[in-house]
Amino acid sequence: MPSFDWTKLADWEHFLEPLIVPLCILFGALAVGITLNKLINRRIRTHLDIEEGTWHYVFINAMKGVPISLTLVVGLYWIVNTIDIPPSLTKLFSYILFTVIILSITRVVARTVNGVVEMHIERSQERLPKTTLLSTILTVVIYAMGVLVVLQYYGISIAPILTAMGVGGMAVALALQETLANIFSGLHLILSKQLRIDDYIKLSTGEEGRVTDITWRFTTIVPAGESNMVVIPNQKIASSNITNFSLPRRDMAISIPVGVAYDSDLDFVEKVTLEVANEVLARVDKRVEQEPLVRFTEFGDSSINFKVILHSSRFDSQFLLKHEFIKALTRRFREEGIEIPFPVRTVLHGDAAEDER
Repeated sequence: MPSFDWTKLADWEHFLEPLIVPLCILFGALAVGITLNKLINRRIRTHLDIEEGTWHYVFINAMKGVPISLTLVVGLYWIVNTIDIPPSLTKLFSYILFTVIILSITRVVARTVNGVVEMHIERSQERLPKTTLLSTILTVVIYAMGVLVVLQYYGISIAPILTAMGVGGMAVALALQETLANIFSGLHLILSKQLRIDDYIKLSTGEEGRVTDITWRFTTIVPAGESNMVVIPNQKIASSNITNFSLPRRDMAISIPVGVAYDSDLDFVEKVTLEVANEVLARVDKRVEQEPLVRFTEFGDSSINFKVILHSSRFDSQFLLKHEFIKALTRRFREEGIEIPFPVRTVLHGDAAEDER
C-alpha cells in the first residue's frame, strides 16, 4: 500500500496560509455589502413612492448594488494596505481593487445614461421609440470603454487591440452582413421615428399588430386579439411599406353606418344614439376625450341613413368598441320603438311579370 506524501500537504498549507485572512476579509465584506444592499432596497420600497421616469428614480436605479461594490473595495483596500502578504498577492489584489472600482463606476454610468435617455424619450415631444436596442448599444459602448481602461492599467497596450478589432471588424462585417443589416435597419426605424413601442402597424407583406419591442435584430408585434407574438427581421420592416395606425395620433375615428325608418323622429334618434355611444365609451374605452357625433347622410331606398362617429384611444380597441356599440344600440332602439328597416324587394314570376310589362 503506497504511503501518503506528507510533504505535498505541507506545501499546500504553505501556499494557502497567506490567503486565509484575505479571503476571510473578502467574504466578510461581500456578506456585509449584500446585507446592506437588501436593507437599503427594502427601506426605499417601503418609505419612498418614486415615480418611474424622474431624476430620483434614475439616481436610485443607478445606485443599486453600489453598497456591495463599496464594501468589496474597502475589503480589498484593507488587504492591500494593512495586511502583510507576499508582493505577488499584493499586486493581484491591487489589480482586483482597480477592476472593481472601474467596473462599479462603469455600471453606475451605464445605468444613469440609459435612465437619462429613457427619461428624455418619455418627456420629448418628438417621442422617439423606447426600445431595448438603444439601451443595449449604450450599455455595450460604456462597458467597452471601462474594459479598455482596465486593460490599460494592467499594462496591456490597447492600440494593437483597437487595430486588430478594426481589421477583424471588416471580416466580421462580411460574415455577418444580414445581422448588421438588421442592426442598422433597427437604428434607422428608431431614429426616423417611423415606429414607436405600442404603435399598431400593418406591413405591405400582410403582417399587422402592436409593436412590443425593437431589438438589435428583430421587431416583435402582437396581432389584435391574439396572444401569439410575430417576430420580424428589422431589415424586412425597413424595406416594406408600413401603415402606422398610431401616427400622427394614437386615437382614431370610427364611422359606423346606421339606418332608421322614414317615420322616425330624427331628433329623438340622435339623442338616443348619443346616449348609447357615451355609455359604451365610458364602459369600454375610458381614455377617449372626444365626444361622439351623429351625422345624417342620405335618404336611402328604405331608410334615412346616418353615421355614428366614435373615437378609439387605440387602433385595436375599435373592434370591441364597434361590437359593444352595435349590441347596445340595437337593444336600445328596440326598447324605444325605433325601427331599423331592412331592404324589401318584390320579385315577379311568370304571368305577373308579363302583366307588369
